[in-house]
Amino acid sequence: MKTYSTLEVARLVGVTSATLHRWIREKRVAAPPVETLGKMRIRIWSKADVENVKAYKAERYRKGRGRRRKAETS
Repeated sequence: MKTYSTLEVARLVGVTSATLHRWIREKRVAAPPVETLGKMRIRIWSKADVENVKAYKAERYRKGRGRRRKAETS
């Protein structure tokens, strides 16, 4: 099974690593648990995790134009 680092996920999704970290911190996307490898703490993402982040971005952002506008209420 192919796994990805947080930086790789950000690149695959088309956002900066800072944006992905912000989405995780603000609980906008579900991130895999932090694992410790030696003295490093990392997240190991699966293909399903990557697809969830892509779906979040597609739902809330327009291609090349930033965030979608909120629907206007009449």
